[in-house]
Amino acid sequence: MDLPLPLLEFDPSPTAVIEPKHVIAAKDVPDCAVICFFQDVIQNLVAQKRATLIHELRSDMGIHPVYEIAIDGRRVAVFHPGIGAPFAAALMEEVIGLGCTKFVACGACGVLDSTISVGHVLIPNCAVRDEGTSFHYAPPSREIEFDPETVGTIEKTLQSREVPYRVTKTWTTDAFYRETPRRVATRRSEGCLCVEMEAAALCAVARFRGVKFGQLLSGGDDLGGELWDARAGVERRSGREQLFTLAVEACLALG
Repeated sequence: MDLPLPLLEFDPSPTAVIEPKHVIAAKDVPDCAVICFFQDVIQNLVAQKRATLIHELRSDMGIHPVYEIAIDGRRVAVFHPGIGAPFAAALMEEVIGLGCTKFVACGACGVLDSTISVGHVLIPNCAVRDEGTSFHYAPPSREIEFDPETVGTIEKTLQSREVPYRVTKTWTTDAFYRETPRRVATRRSEGCLCVEMEAAALCAVARFRGVKFGQLLSGGDDLGGELWDARAGVERRSGREQLFTLAVEACLALG
């Protein structure tokens, strides 16, 4: 009996054997949540006593804190989603289970165009699904599109701050050590300016659960040349803090 690849066996059933509600209960949390991939930014918020712990997610790796910050009297949840699509999606599921409904992620990405400088802001409006997690949340397809309204809100936030940016398709992959020259060239030819590991999955989770999601990416290492350029030694901290601030503002602007 010939069977399709397991990743192509999408089941639209809204009920799974293990549901987030089995491991987490809703509580008083902000509607808005920023998924922050920059641990140093979160640590600075805690050190400055600007972030209050409101919940602790747990896994075999330990505790994954969810914090709350206040911006002009409005509450925003903040958490680090780990690295990679499966774990990031699982933590997002649990934060949705807590009660958050509007998400903006901020993180770094590799660039496939060498003219994109370190720290330049990219807004994904579509992701090539070269990971596995999104296929459990959305029917098989080569790409998944971000919500245009949410992308537009993020754009308006950056425009109001006069921050240069580019809207682009991104390449979400599970294996950064398998970003071969041929695959990089293929992704670039189909319009991807950047590569990361979570966007497609987080977008698919949001669509499946009926919550809002958008993302801000900061240009990092360069895969666009003949040789990989880690761009080591380039100062990134101020850019990360700015991207986080923009993510907070955009999330609050989602309504």
